[in-house]
Amino acid sequence: MKTTVLAIFLAWTIAAGAQATTQPQTQPGAPGAPASGQSDQAPTIKDPAEYNAYVNAVQQQDPNGKVSALEAFLTQYPNSVMKGSALEQLMGTYQQSGNQAKVVETAKRLLTADTNNLRALALLTYLSRQQVMSNNTAALADLQTYCAKGLDAVKANQKPGGMKDEDFEKLKKDTSLIFNGGCGFAALQNKDYQHAQEYMQAAVGQEPNDLQNVYPLCTAYLSATPPDSVNGLYCLARAVSLAPAGSPAQQQIQKYFQSVYKNYHGSDEGRDQVLATAKTSPNPPAGFTITKYVPPTPAEQAHDIVKDKTTDQIKQLSFGEWELVLSAGSPEDQAKVWDVIKNVPLQMEGNVIEAPGNTELHIAASADDIEAKRADITLNMSGPIPAVKMPKPGDTFDFEGTPNAYAPTPFMMTMTDGKLLKKAGAAPAKKPPVHRRPVHKTQ
Repeated sequence: MKTTVLAIFLAWTIAAGAQATTQPQTQPGAPGAPASGQSDQAPTIKDPAEYNAYVNAVQQQDPNGKVSALEAFLTQYPNSVMKGSALEQLMGTYQQSGNQAKVVETAKRLLTADTNNLRALALLTYLSRQQVMSNNTAALADLQTYCAKGLDAVKANQKPGGMKDEDFEKLKKDTSLIFNGGCGFAALQNKDYQHAQEYMQAAVGQEPNDLQNVYPLCTAYLSATPPDSVNGLYCLARAVSLAPAGSPAQQQIQKYFQSVYKNYHGSDEGRDQVLATAKTSPNPPAGFTITKYVPPTPAEQAHDIVKDKTTDQIKQLSFGEWELVLSAGSPEDQAKVWDVIKNVPLQMEGNVIEAPGNTELHIAASADDIEAKRADITLNMSGPIPAVKMPKPGDTFDFEGTPNAYAPTPFMMTMTDGKLLKKAGAAPAKKPPVHRRPVHKTQ
């Protein structure tokens, strides 16, 4: 929430309290009395000495002198009808002088005297939220308590005596922003994303340009299960425009927005248009959406690999691409690859997984299987491997083999006539390992 909101209503507390309670009270029905529904009769101090002590205290110009006079008044007249007003004045004066500990102490004293006091509840909510934002997790319980009591106090609609209707409505509006923002932030800390969205939506609806509530709302959208990605992305784009231009905060939010956008949409296409729209409008326009990227299935990827390719082009595919087609492709697509490589001597690179004997090696040739240490080729050698040349598990080496069979799931290609090749001078046609994981399509 904006610091100015709190400062304004605290300053108004000092000014309005002094104005409303130092003037002579007019009895209802007398000339000059307020019309019904506009202002209730303010409490009246009947004891002249008490009245003078109160007026003298609230009219002090020096903050230190005002604090002393108000504390003296509250000590001398602990049951005064003006106790609540005096405590509000004292709370605002401590805030004005920067004594936060006394602000909190006085706010709690005020709540003891008036459990629905909106100013005290708003102040304690605001300060508790600041503490939580500063990693004081112990303050989270206070934040939850004060913001919830504050929203209940707004609903209770108990207007203080002597306050005009329009002033009370403004006070409820100003403090509701603080209460909703506080409860939304507390719910976010507790990973209660549904309620975090509800409270933050109320706060942002009231003040759409307040980054301290907009950004938590974005987080609540994107952290929910399932996430509300469209509203979350628009919210993030809005947060980018609200952060100070060129600031580290803006750079961090923009980087996060770009990452989430690309992961959701599959590319950067349309990203700048979303940023431009959010800069001029706090809410997404009617019909706004961002299409979700749906990765192709393995069968679709396999089809795309061989579609429209010639025999020579299929020969040039990596082993990982052959493996994907032969393990996940349709029978027609599998045939396109197998008919090209079956019974054809191939040279490639692989990692030894195990050597059951000196005439058979189990090899991983695709990057995925190398990473998983999982064999995808059974290489039957053309003759026994000399002990001095026997590869060890984990060794990377070049070899030649002739495919004669394969099993799609789990994938295993069997090769015959296996030969070990030297690293230096290996034939250029050998197939290096490549990944066969799904990749994003360009939108």
